[in-house]
Amino acid sequence: MNAQIHPTAIIDEGASIGAESRIWHWVHVCGGAKIGTGCTLGQNVFVANRVVIGNNVKIQNNVSVYDNVTLEDDVFCGPSMVFTNVYNPRSAVPRKEEYRDTLVKRGATLGANCTIVCGVTIGEYAFIGAGAVINRDVKPYALMVGVPARQIGWMSEYGERIDLPMQGKCTYTCYHTGEIYQLQDKDLKKMGARHAS
Repeated sequence: MNAQIHPTAIIDEGASIGAESRIWHWVHVCGGAKIGTGCTLGQNVFVANRVVIGNNVKIQNNVSVYDNVTLEDDVFCGPSMVFTNVYNPRSAVPRKEEYRDTLVKRGATLGANCTIVCGVTIGEYAFIGAGAVINRDVKPYALMVGVPARQIGWMSEYGERIDLPMQGKCTYTCYHTGEIYQLQDKDLKKMGARHAS
């Protein structure tokens, strides 16, 4: 496997873990899980069977990644954040056939103690604030806070707030990377890097 796995971790037979990934104390990875290269799973993380995790994903302590969750490359899951996979659970009513898919796209950040209600897609490089509750799809680059979460702004791929309104037509150049972002009505897109003169 060529991964670093702590002796207390439980890796069920059949699990796929990419090279240079690090699996820390008391982690449990189920046999059907697929984990990419260069990932870090912190203490007490659980990864279910029907989970796909991309490359360079960071999952902090005490996070359970349940069936039907997909994390694309470069996703960050903060400490004790929560995924779900059943929308209306009851202990006495079996609902394993009703799991809803959750997709977290490339580069998104899920802050500490936030909750992701199943069945949503979180767009590329979105930023979910600590403690927020996500119960609907999130746009790429959106900054989301609150319960239920609402969008209060935009975030760059570098991870800093972008000084743009919520809607309109304007551009922003990242001070750190030179990348140019363009707001078109209510959607933000990265247009590329500024050219040296």
